Amino acid sequence: MQKKQNRILRITKVFISRRFNLHVDKADEDDVILSIRKNTDFVGPNLWTLIFAIFIASIGLNVNSTAVIIGAMLISPLMGPIMGIGLGLGTNDFELIKKGARNLLIATLISIATSTIYFWLTPLHDAQSELLARTTPSLWDVFIAFFGGLAGIVAGTRKEKSNVIPGVAIATALMPPLCTAGFGIASGNLYYFLGAMYLYSINTVFIGISTFLIVRFLKFKVKHFENKKYEKKVSRYIIAIITITILPSIYLAYRIVDKSIFENNARNFVSEQFRFKNTQVVNRTFKYTSDGKEIDLLLIGYELPDQEIDSIRKKLSDYKLLNTNLVVRQGLNARQEVDFTQIKASILEDVFRKDSANNAVDNKRDKLATPIPDIQAELRALYPTLKSYSAYNVVEQRMDTVATDTLTQVVVNFNTAVSTAERVRMQEWLKSRFAVDSLKLVIQ
Repeated sequence: MQKKQNRILRITKVFISRRFNLHVDKADEDDVILSIRKNTDFVGPNLWTLIFAIFIASIGLNVNSTAVIIGAMLISPLMGPIMGIGLGLGTNDFELIKKGARNLLIATLISIATSTIYFWLTPLHDAQSELLARTTPSLWDVFIAFFGGLAGIVAGTRKEKSNVIPGVAIATALMPPLCTAGFGIASGNLYYFLGAMYLYSINTVFIGISTFLIVRFLKFKVKHFENKKYEKKVSRYIIAIITITILPSIYLAYRIVDKSIFENNARNFVSEQFRFKNTQVVNRTFKYTSDGKEIDLLLIGYELPDQEIDSIRKKLSDYKLLNTNLVVRQGLNARQEVDFTQIKASILEDVFRKDSANNAVDNKRDKLATPIPDIQAELRALYPTLKSYSAYNVVEQRMDTVATDTLTQVVVNFNTAVSTAERVRMQEWLKSRFAVDSLKLVIQ
């Protein structure tokens, strides 16, 4: 019995080692290093290819074309210097690290400058959804960058080159954040610039880390120096670089993971605990900052007693929301964020939903039931001074006729005054975003 178990274990071990052996079809180590070194340089054709790719990606972001953005990422050579840095860290090649870092910095600055010039000159100045998506990193961006980097360096060490490298270029999306940073500079929006550079930094760091890990796993030759003092000095520099690179990335990854978990738990908490017949949550905001976590809710309808809210607040721990502050605003004077127009719209909506005898009313009810997309992240990026917003499909009853009309109503509250031009731009953007012909914008 023992022999049979040992035999099964040996067969399983051989099967796994053969199937998952990264040394199979591995290219000559010197050829791999030479190829990565060559792609690290940003001179001549590589530099012009980068500039052309940046223009293409900027146009794709400007006109909200996913296909154009993908095309730009396919021809982008930005992966080269990042993999060069990872290879240098893995082989103790300090000169390659310096070369990769220098070229990455040059490529980054040229990319931002190129996209800034484009967005200064283009007549289209609105931020589209593809562009806004490059300003708010998520947990998935970390995973994509890390696993994409692993796939990229594994493919780069093979004899037969495949379509993996272009796929990695698309998945990790190094170029769009740089274009978004240029848009932030051209439009004077610091939030865009910082958010985009944050995403770009995450992608760069985790691609470099994954390259370093695979190089060490494949046991590439570590560079040694005749001068032992110099070798120790280089080793100290490399250890410092690895530490400086990895520690912030661990912290960033932790913050992103923690924020994602908090927002998911907060959504579940609100949807399950604030389910009342005569009270409705019309606006919810989840705040995750270094100062703490907060769930901010705006309610309309029957005003919940303080005892009820306290009882709900005690259930925060059941949703792993310890040390989370719950703010509930309700009543007609809740910071003047609910007006009679909203309440009238809510009442009319309920009336029309219950009346199924009239076909015209049924049609309006169907329009009212059309879900409103969640644009909180986009509004936060577009209007940093925006305090709160609510959006409804409502029925408008004209007083001079019996006719009614359905429209989308958006109520926003800013911390600062809004100009007439900005109001018009916001209304046109909302109409385009919600894909509606009729929209009423109320600014408080």
